[in-house]
Amino acid sequence: MNAVLIAVLIMLVLSLLRVNVVVALLIGALSGGLIAGLSIEATLTAITEGLGNGATIALSYALLGGFAVAISRTGLPLWLVDKLIDSTKQSKSGSFASIKWFLLAAILLMSIASQNVIPIHIAFIPLLIPPLLPLFNKMNLDRRLVAAILTFGLTAPYILLPYGFGAIFHGIIAEQMELAGMAIDQSDIPTAMLIPTAGLIVGLFIAVFVTYRKERAYHQSAEIEVARANVTPLTIVFTILALAAALAGQLLTESMIIGALAGIAVLFATRAVRWSESDRVLIEGMQMMAFIGFVMLAANGFAEVMKATGDVETLVEGTTNVIGNNQGLAALLMLVVGLLVTLGIGSSFATIPIIATLFVPFAMQVGFSPMAIIALIGTAGALGDAGSPASDSTLGPTSGLNADGQHNHIWDTTVPTFIHYNIPLIIFGWIAAMIL
Repeated sequence: MNAVLIAVLIMLVLSLLRVNVVVALLIGALSGGLIAGLSIEATLTAITEGLGNGATIALSYALLGGFAVAISRTGLPLWLVDKLIDSTKQSKSGSFASIKWFLLAAILLMSIASQNVIPIHIAFIPLLIPPLLPLFNKMNLDRRLVAAILTFGLTAPYILLPYGFGAIFHGIIAEQMELAGMAIDQSDIPTAMLIPTAGLIVGLFIAVFVTYRKERAYHQSAEIEVARANVTPLTIVFTILALAAALAGQLLTESMIIGALAGIAVLFATRAVRWSESDRVLIEGMQMMAFIGFVMLAANGFAEVMKATGDVETLVEGTTNVIGNNQGLAALLMLVVGLLVTLGIGSSFATIPIIATLFVPFAMQVGFSPMAIIALIGTAGALGDAGSPASDSTLGPTSGLNADGQHNHIWDTTVPTFIHYNIPLIIFGWIAAMIL
């Protein structure tokens, strides 16, 4: 059996059995390394190297957490929550429907903006969502629906739009395809990814209007206290400047670290957040993102072990031997391989370099067009990001929705998003490969 396949299955089974994701990743990595014939020392060395490779990501999330907490100290997020909660105090239960749809639309737009317009990624979730939980409880809103909406907003924009995190994702696709022997125009990527993104939209509509349209009861006793917020017009201006600085910093340097530092600097320099609170704010933000950072570090360790085994290449080569020149079967199996790799790594960005080197020459040999190959590489990389226990696209929603202990990461976030997004991605990604 292929060591990568076994390692991914072990990690997934342990996660489904409610074993901590970090522990599941490490056990999966150790198992995969030993099954592939690596010594325990070599496996641990690979894990350690992977942890080092993930340090930049962990630091980025820590600083983004600090930036998000600093924004929360300006009072804007809680001010919005105050208005929503106040509106329900005069509302009868029958009028909750309009409030519900407004709230869901606002969450969707905010999660989309976090990828492209205000690239703070998942850092806004544990700040905005927990104060809304009492309102969710009052409306009996199924939190799996909120998780599905958040995950859509965290994935679809970077897959399709070449801005913010999308610019990074598209850049990785273009760079890795060129290294693999096929130079492409990066401006063609949004067109190639249009059909796969349509699959995500279909999954979102199914989640909203079919699967989770019914009410679900939660314990009101677990409500979270929400502080009242006083926001001045000047504070709003300074916060907007901080967000603009964060966006400009990231776009100019392609670094989330610089973007977060720029936003933090503006908030403290304008005294939108008091300088005396700087240390406490940053520590609180880092603590908020600590678990996600540890998961991403463990995922990088897992990925490094998978590379060291050499079984990713074996998995792809074995697949190609079975396929022959059958384009339909080739497209399907490439997407499935991408899904397996991304489920283990937890990052579509890290999956592209692994699969592009192997997929590009094979896809050219089978006879796929450049646009079809872009769709295959992009979709195969994105697959699993919306359904991996180690993905920030699932960890982020859980960090906010489980603030009162009533939302399970695997069964309430990971499994629902896997079903609603990965399955349509495979179908629509296959269609794109066949018609482009």
